[in-house]
Amino acid sequence: MDDKIESKIEESVLAGYVDRNKYALTEEFRSQLINNRPNDNMYFHINDELDHCSGFTFAVAFVSENILTPLKAKIADISKKGVKGRILTSNYLNFNQPKAFRELLKLPNVEVRVLEKNGFHAKGYMFEHGKENYQSVIIGSSNLTRNALIQNYEWNLRFSSFENSDVTNQICSEMDETWGQAIELTDEWIDNYEITYNQSKPEEKSPNELNETKYIFHTIVPNVMQNEALKSLKAERLSGAQRALIVSATGTGKTFLGAFDVKQFEPKRFLFVVHREQILKKSLESFYKVIGGNRKDYGLFTGNRTDSRAKYLFASIQTLSKPENYELFDPKDFDYILIDEVHRAGAKSYQNLINYFKPNFLLGMTATPERTDGYNLYELFDYNIAYEIRLKAALEENMLCPFHYIGVTDYEVDGVQTSDLSDLKWLASDERVAYILKQVDYFGYSGEKVHGLIFCSSVKEAQALAENFTKKNHRAVALSGSTSQMDRDSAVKQLESGEIEYIITVDIFNEGIDIPCVNQVVLLRNTQSSIVFIQQLGRGLRKAPDKDFVNVIDFIGDYKNNYLIPIALTGDKTRSKNKARDTLTTQQLIGVSTISFSKIVKERIYEAINTTNLTAQKELVEDYKSLKFKIGRSPLLSDFQKWGSVDPMVFANKFNNYNHFLKKVEENRSLSESEDKVLTFVTKE
Repeated sequence: MDDKIESKIEESVLAGYVDRNKYALTEEFRSQLINNRPNDNMYFHINDELDHCSGFTFAVAFVSENILTPLKAKIADISKKGVKGRILTSNYLNFNQPKAFRELLKLPNVEVRVLEKNGFHAKGYMFEHGKENYQSVIIGSSNLTRNALIQNYEWNLRFSSFENSDVTNQICSEMDETWGQAIELTDEWIDNYEITYNQSKPEEKSPNELNETKYIFHTIVPNVMQNEALKSLKAERLSGAQRALIVSATGTGKTFLGAFDVKQFEPKRFLFVVHREQILKKSLESFYKVIGGNRKDYGLFTGNRTDSRAKYLFASIQTLSKPENYELFDPKDFDYILIDEVHRAGAKSYQNLINYFKPNFLLGMTATPERTDGYNLYELFDYNIAYEIRLKAALEENMLCPFHYIGVTDYEVDGVQTSDLSDLKWLASDERVAYILKQVDYFGYSGEKVHGLIFCSSVKEAQALAENFTKKNHRAVALSGSTSQMDRDSAVKQLESGEIEYIITVDIFNEGIDIPCVNQVVLLRNTQSSIVFIQQLGRGLRKAPDKDFVNVIDFIGDYKNNYLIPIALTGDKTRSKNKARDTLTTQQLIGVSTISFSKIVKERIYEAINTTNLTAQKELVEDYKSLKFKIGRSPLLSDFQKWGSVDPMVFANKFNNYNHFLKKVEENRSLSESEDKVLTFVTKE
């Protein structure tokens, strides 16, 4: 053992158990109570130990599938370094699901055994550091489950010791004895266990509540987010507002929120407008569940049906925007109008609608108010953002299904990587498809069947992949912009029923589609836009029965835009390279959702961050305009921090002071030379 390491361990043990004021404490070797505080939980410590160990042993009574996915990424990486592990678990109380046992069998370089002994309730994690001749141990109350490693209030003690210490010998001896009593985990054992498990669990219940509302005695009531938004909308109207915007992540219950607000508004007539006809029927049903009343009061206005006199009318913009159809309505027919997916409102069809009708109140709803065409959506709604909840906040509030994002390398051979230049022959080759299927099988999905969405780079690739997937006994259907609505609906029903495993597309399912059963999202394309990235990831975030999480598997090739991935995942808009790097180098959690990258992918993204210019003047001007659109005036430097936009230090470092930047956007405040010098001094200090 290195003398310095030996000295540090000795000092840290004495500081931890004898006198912390007398002996020096080293963070790496300190004895520590881990009770899952924010930014310091068992999940972080286990990942860190796996990164640096030469071998590991877990002895845990209970294992849940929902924590294995992020650990799989780490174990796959360290197995390539020759690190081996042992996991000892049990059939105690028939708690462990058969599928969790099957997932354990997938772990490379890991031997798994089962102790068939009543009362086995151990929770210990041991990590060997062979080169340095010491061990780290975490023993306490946490099983290998998501809640125990991330959320629950637990007591676990972490300590380091020499290999010949008494406590280490006790633990190793007990582990070896128990390991010898256990039997090897095999498919045959799991098949037999599954029979017993099913007999003892006659009624399986999903750990998730329904996604958008809670049902109490068959009455639908608002969730926390909806209650806050309803209060805000009411306050806006009391202050005289006639328009308001709701910004809310996909799956947080925008449709039900709209229904609750219409119910509290009590309009004489109401109009709901959206761009996709298939959304209308579901929306109508949601409103009926909340508002109730006479079923005949609810009608559709589409290419196939025009219930123009309905009290609650649900219309597609394509039908309603036809000039002859406006003649069916008086501009003041509706005293409340709601436009869903309102980020499309810059289009002429929506502008005509907004200019024609004169409601008492106009509500817009969207998950992505940011526009790339220069249209100011915020101005359209008088800068009244009644409520805003983004993806990160929605996940932390448990409004969405947790996700496990895994960034893995795309297919490569002989040093040739998948890239923007890869042709169709490469992208749909048998070898790449076999590689993709191997990875998606390894990381798996929640539930008994996979219901997957795959996003790729072109229609031809989607078609070729679907054909190749199906050939390899993974039935898939390719959809594109030219696919009829009937065929799209049919494919969705097949996915929901399990007749097919995957729908493969380019971007037609980025928004405006609701498939709650999706439990695996596969990304096979370059990340061109943070907005599109989150839209595609969000396809799997709706809660559903028998779905505890969604796996998002991102195949990352040799792409210049790889730097966008950590920025999109965390919603970071600061344009700080350090924050982007932090996403890669530190363990990331959003609520109980996890972000994992393979070692090679980390290096690839890190390189992309280093070589890109996050603070190019063009990008900063766009950020400036975006914030100006949002708040309705020229932003102060402090506004960037207040609204979670660009780090003010970016302007200080690049332009000396903010006024120098304002000159670039032709908003010079005409400072004198002395004033400019003072501002530069204050900025730098």
